Amino acid sequence: MEKEKLVLEIPYGTRDFLFAEASCKRDIETKLAGTFRQWGYDEVVTPTIEYLDNLTLGSSRSLEPQLLKLFDQSNRTLALRHEMTTPIARLAASRLKDEPLPLKVSYISNVFRREQTQMGRQCEFYQAGVELMGSASAAADAEVIALAVTCLREAGLEDFTICLGQAEFVNGIMAQYNLSADTQAELQEALEQRNLVAIDALVDQLDLPNNSKEVLRQLPLLNGGEELLQRAYDMALSEQSRRALDNLSEIYRLLRSYGVAQYVRFDLGIIRDLSYYTGMIFEGYTAGLGFPLCGGGRYDHLLADFGNACPATGFALGIERVMLALQQKAARPLAARKDVYLGYAAGKASEAIAKAAELRQAGKVVEVALRPETQAEAKEVQKAKAYRELVYLA
Repeated sequence: MEKEKLVLEIPYGTRDFLFAEASCKRDIETKLAGTFRQWGYDEVVTPTIEYLDNLTLGSSRSLEPQLLKLFDQSNRTLALRHEMTTPIARLAASRLKDEPLPLKVSYISNVFRREQTQMGRQCEFYQAGVELMGSASAAADAEVIALAVTCLREAGLEDFTICLGQAEFVNGIMAQYNLSADTQAELQEALEQRNLVAIDALVDQLDLPNNSKEVLRQLPLLNGGEELLQRAYDMALSEQSRRALDNLSEIYRLLRSYGVAQYVRFDLGIIRDLSYYTGMIFEGYTAGLGFPLCGGGRYDHLLADFGNACPATGFALGIERVMLALQQKAARPLAARKDVYLGYAAGKASEAIAKAAELRQAGKVVEVALRPETQAEAKEVQKAKAYRELVYLA
């Protein structure tokens, strides 16, 4: 009995996609692949398994405890990829190093992390995204944000918000008060978790004037429309922070040209991972889900870890998270499209096969009976399999 139970189980943090879920997932992936292609991004497929050393270069080393590891026949440590940006950075520095810049790459892949499972996140999950390498311009950042908006809309969502921030704004604010490295790390962790209580406690301990403390307390609350940037200018004393705000203003101007500015809201308290991101950062949210649908930003240092110093920007979208949002929007379980069940009487098999081909040519999803049936039997099968229509050849 124990052996039978083990055979039927799957590893912790993985899942099966049944009919409707698998159909929805494939439909989203197909739409995203087409959108990436329309925008000039060439798809790549990298190995599921990489050398651990490649996945933990530079700023990625902190993620090592989350990696699922194994060994090859030479006893070298391998790991399942935990995200796609690092493998693509390796690819850009090797087989794609002679490609003309800017290099635009897309992917749709499964990735793996050792963590507590939760709604919208397993140990194995699926991502789609792009990397734009070779341009440090605001135009490149605006393009990936506009593409993220387009992808969410193509997937079937309209009610979502892109929260846009800038890593250098937060870094500049901390620098203007000469905070120690340890204090900055603690404050960044609290900001990433949106832990206002922890932020207050940290700020209270600082030897700063009250107005300076208030600026630090305001960091997680700096969100709003374009008017927020002027308020932030008044808080920013360093050139670093002011340049970051200028960058956001330029990106927003370009997003207006793309016709997607209505989806964008500034959130200067977004942190994500400041050891990784070097400029613009963003996350996409929809009502009712307490985690981002997508996220990304500028990471100008990662490719240098592979010996190919190059500015870069990009984003990743969580496919299962989009599926959850679509299910919530429809307020009903996902359902695969099933148009016609085609039943037939004895002697009508060839005619049924021809009819099914005609219906499929017209774009219908058709299942043909594998043996003759009465019309009543065919009706029962149609209902049991949830086909919208019965076509019966007598």
